[in-house]
Amino acid sequence: MKHLAPLAALAFALAACGGETPAPADTTTPTPAPAAETTPPPAADANALTPTGWGPLKIGMTLAEVTAAAGPDSDPDSVGGAEPEYCDQFRPANAPEGILVMIEQGKLTRISLVEMSPLKTDKGLGIGDTAATVKAAYGAAASVGPHKYQGAPAEYITVWDGGPRTESYVQDESARGLVYEIDGTGKVGAIHAGGPSIQLVEGCA
Repeated sequence: MKHLAPLAALAFALAACGGETPAPADTTTPTPAPAAETTPPPAADANALTPTGWGPLKIGMTLAEVTAAAGPDSDPDSVGGAEPEYCDQFRPANAPEGILVMIEQGKLTRISLVEMSPLKTDKGLGIGDTAATVKAAYGAAASVGPHKYQGAPAEYITVWDGGPRTESYVQDESARGLVYEIDGTGKVGAIHAGGPSIQLVEGCA
């Protein structure tokens, strides 16, 4: 009977510990969750008019560069400005109808969409869109001014890169922007892109 005492003590100790051997800890490395897929932003339209240019034409190009990129004046007999050597406007022969370039002192300073051009700006806006659509697209970034020759709803909607400007007339040659010229029907009749020359309301004048 003396040999049973240690066995009884062992049984009691096991019962006090729950009587079960604990399971080994899980040491497997969890598989990481797959990364969420992101949709890349749509590519910019190469044919969109932006404050810095259109297609192969970039504001600041020389006349020679403009001619090499888009062709010479499609109608050299027409008058694009009172002093062509200082300022001239024309449609390059290889550019779409309804697009005009302004060359001032040998450099491209403005590109305009006129005459129901099918081209659009980088906001997807074009000739024939309403003033309300333009304002909604730009919000507080756009500034509105009265039209020089027509009453409301004709007006100018101007958007500068970096936000509205405080000057009454921007002279900073590095400035880039867009002007949507709204006609008497309340729709876009012309669009001008480029530097300070976008503020000219009579072409080269």
